[in-house]
Amino acid sequence: MDNLLALTVLCVIFAIGDLVSAKTKSIFSMLFVSSVILLIGFWVGLPTTIFDDAALLSIGGIMIAYLITHMGTLMSFKDLKDQWKTVVIAVGAVVGIGLFLFIVGAPLLGKEYAIAAAPPISGGVVAAIMMGEAAKAKGLESIAVFATLIVVIQGFFGYPVASILLSKEARRLRDNYRKNKDSVSSQTAEEVSATATKSLGEKPKPIPPLPKHLQTPYILLAKLGIVAVIGFQLAHLINDIINPYVMCLIVGVVGRELGFLEEDIMTKANAFGLAMVSLMAIIFANLTQATPEMLATLLWPLVGSLILGLIGIAITCSIIGKLLGYSKEMAISIGVSALFGFPGTFIISNEVANAVGETEEEKDAILGEILPKMLVSGFITVTISSVVLAGVMVNLM
Repeated sequence: MDNLLALTVLCVIFAIGDLVSAKTKSIFSMLFVSSVILLIGFWVGLPTTIFDDAALLSIGGIMIAYLITHMGTLMSFKDLKDQWKTVVIAVGAVVGIGLFLFIVGAPLLGKEYAIAAAPPISGGVVAAIMMGEAAKAKGLESIAVFATLIVVIQGFFGYPVASILLSKEARRLRDNYRKNKDSVSSQTAEEVSATATKSLGEKPKPIPPLPKHLQTPYILLAKLGIVAVIGFQLAHLINDIINPYVMCLIVGVVGRELGFLEEDIMTKANAFGLAMVSLMAIIFANLTQATPEMLATLLWPLVGSLILGLIGIAITCSIIGKLLGYSKEMAISIGVSALFGFPGTFIISNEVANAVGETEEEKDAILGEILPKMLVSGFITVTISSVVLAGVMVNLM
């Protein structure tokens, strides 16, 4: 297929996925819709070389390091400090998924499936790519497809569970608010979102920021690339005991805290969109191997691994949440955010608050308690913990 045509076709498919996701309020995610279109397309004649023809695979492979380092610049130590209980529960959920799948899932599903499933269930695209690459390196093509499909369908398991549990938590918060209006924080959705995602911009950094006129795409991407290279070199110095991608995440956080990297740097460099398109090509490229027969054989491992993952989340989050004073419903919802992340965490929190609260004050009070926890938990699981877990699991495959 012609290069320009191939790239355009893929962008149109991703655009349709985004449109459907927006219309269904992320019930049908962009990943799910796009994967269905691609699967059917490959079965009826869409060239399986389309990702190569679009020249996205090679650049996508390079962009992974950039994107993971960029993810580190989204992290604020202050946010973690303010929501430290949420962070502990979210990390516990990822540990629970990994342990439960490895111990219980391996005998039921097979070792390779159990290991490959844990990181994608804990996070998303980046973790799935890491597991897919490890599987393909060992000639396990079906496992690579399996890791992709986990990301595609996990939202169908996560959204209903989170919605049911958060609705129950919202009713509890509403009743508490009615009994004692001072017992529950009351903020507007905009204030809550701003607070939950607030950066450390107020604190002076060791390295002062560049003037605005010097924050060009070239300079920002050059700095990001330098930090990513440092991450890889540091990982190699310790014989990759820490996965290079995990090291990129670490140095990205450090780079932002020092002031060398700007917050949300790839967006500021106007490079995030195209980088994500190339990343989608990496994850969806595994679907070229997915025949109807292969999908039939993967059905039980897919459903089984997601059910086991949810059980692992429920057990660990219930225990940790009780120790930290969180309700069981809130604690499990924090863990389940691993299955969909942002913007699902934002959407579900708002939907639940609007459905349960009967006045604007009640809605704001509910949102003031739920939204910061869900935003932070989704970030911790999808962005950080799942990448770390993938770095561990690739060595066990």
